[in-house]
Amino acid sequence: MAGEAAHGVDLIPVVALLGAGVIAVPLFKRFGLDSVLGYLAAGVAIGPFGIGLFSDPQAILHVAELGVVMFLFVIGLEMQPSRLWGLRREILGLGVLQVAVCGALLTGAGIVFGFSPLVAFVAGMGFVLTSTAIVFQLLNEEGELSTPKGQRIVSILLLEDIAIVPLLALVAFLAPGGEDAGAGSRAVAIAIALAAIAALVLVGRYLLNPLFRILAQAEAREVMTAAALLVVLGSALLMQMSGLSMAMGAFLAGVLLSESTFRHQLEADIEPFRGILLGLFFLGVGMALDLTVIGQNAALVAGLVVVYMGLKGIGIYAIARLLRTSHGEALERAGLMAQGGEFAFVLFATAASVGVIDQSLNAIFTANVILSMILTPVVIMALRRLMPDRAISTEGVEMADGLEGSVLVIGFGRFGQIASQPLLLRGIDVSIIDNDVEMIQAASDFGFKVYFGDGTRLDILHAAGIGRVEAVLICVDKPEAALKMAELIKAEYPLLPVLARAFDRGSAISLINTGVDYQIRETVESAFQFGAQSLRTMGLTDEEVDEVMQEVRMRDAARLELQVAGGIYAGNDLLRSNVPTPTPLAPPRRTGQALSEETAAIITQEKAKTPLP
Repeated sequence: MAGEAAHGVDLIPVVALLGAGVIAVPLFKRFGLDSVLGYLAAGVAIGPFGIGLFSDPQAILHVAELGVVMFLFVIGLEMQPSRLWGLRREILGLGVLQVAVCGALLTGAGIVFGFSPLVAFVAGMGFVLTSTAIVFQLLNEEGELSTPKGQRIVSILLLEDIAIVPLLALVAFLAPGGEDAGAGSRAVAIAIALAAIAALVLVGRYLLNPLFRILAQAEAREVMTAAALLVVLGSALLMQMSGLSMAMGAFLAGVLLSESTFRHQLEADIEPFRGILLGLFFLGVGMALDLTVIGQNAALVAGLVVVYMGLKGIGIYAIARLLRTSHGEALERAGLMAQGGEFAFVLFATAASVGVIDQSLNAIFTANVILSMILTPVVIMALRRLMPDRAISTEGVEMADGLEGSVLVIGFGRFGQIASQPLLLRGIDVSIIDNDVEMIQAASDFGFKVYFGDGTRLDILHAAGIGRVEAVLICVDKPEAALKMAELIKAEYPLLPVLARAFDRGSAISLINTGVDYQIRETVESAFQFGAQSLRTMGLTDEEVDEVMQEVRMRDAARLELQVAGGIYAGNDLLRSNVPTPTPLAPPRRTGQALSEETAAIITQEKAKTPLP
């Protein structure tokens, strides 16, 4: 047994890593702190300067970088080429400007700290490369990754990831003796990189879709998962071998597969690995924090962290404001991107290997970046608590004022867009208001005129012409807002017809009690249609389906009326349950009679007991 234990797999490191994350992250979230901060703190605790379970955090970092690679692959899957082309101005304009300005500021700061210009340049440009992993994780947790604000940050991060390639070449060229390197060797390196990109594009364009189609036909789910991992890691390896970054290769592979029919399947297969490895990356960053270096150079490290984060944040904020970004968004972008990132480790290691910096400076600069990464979640939490609630920007939209339509539609999401079509097709003049600026701007792209206005405010309703309309359609997706609008309108204009979208039975009952003239649960008709189609799939004829659905509708309507008078649990006898009963009330039927006698009797009995409103 002892021999088996000696030759078995050492599970202690694996259990320690998983346990640290499982304990730390929920604990930090419990106290309102960020999950990234939990991973980083857990890494410090189990690393060489904590309880010492790990002595080589760099080895873990190398493995955990795959989490960043997979994260960028998933982001690439969301970036169709047309969408990426639409961000070209942000990538080549905003991204280049931010890298150039922040690089100049931080290089100047390094010279002030006493470093030579070349060393200051390496330290500054390494810090300019923001942590893609941390920013993406923070944006993802807040649900802002796909928003216009998030997309601008993604564009900058993409440019920074690409910038590591020329920076590595420049450091090698500026190194002592680097000028002696032949121009031929640099040309060969560039040619290899371009050839690798071209090869990846060709493979992604012509081979990947047929490959996944063949694998899908084999109906082997585990092979599809293996193929997804092969695509990510293979593209990353190709880029690494050609002198480019692994993350860039994974991102390109994701972009090339973004229009594939297998995109969602790939994303689902990669997601578990991405999440675990990304958490491992944050743990590794925490473990890599060298407290000895910090202790020996405490004043220098502290000064570098404060000055570099401050100057980079100021540079980012200034550029954002120069390009007419709102104060709140500019401040949040500065807080998110003020830290250094994982590609700084690569740049510093390369600079040390070619003699630009010594190992002592490498350790100091690395500690500077890691501390900035640890501080970023704290900075973001502080900013979000100190900043006032974001005011809604109405730039580029018109306020509701003096509208003269015959029908007022409040809310122009998916429901409102469909509901308005019969009116517009009939030639009825429709006024539309909504308080979502992005939706209003998107609607204008499709030829709709939507005005900005909050339907829960009476003054806005007056400005929208409610005193002149013949009907109001409340199409908002928030049940509380819909109820407030209905109450407000019926109190001010009791005779005005109000038709409202209800979220569920509870909100439908509330709207009925408010006095709306018509309400419909937002999913009820689609669910009826779905149920009817399921009966057809089971072999019933159209006539049989119509009979069953007539009964379903009558039961549903009768139950709703009973609930209005008697509460949400009234009319439960009208529901069919999937729980078997010893004595069924009526035998199942597939054909024949119209509404069942059982149902008719129940409805008649319940209506007799409870007068309907």
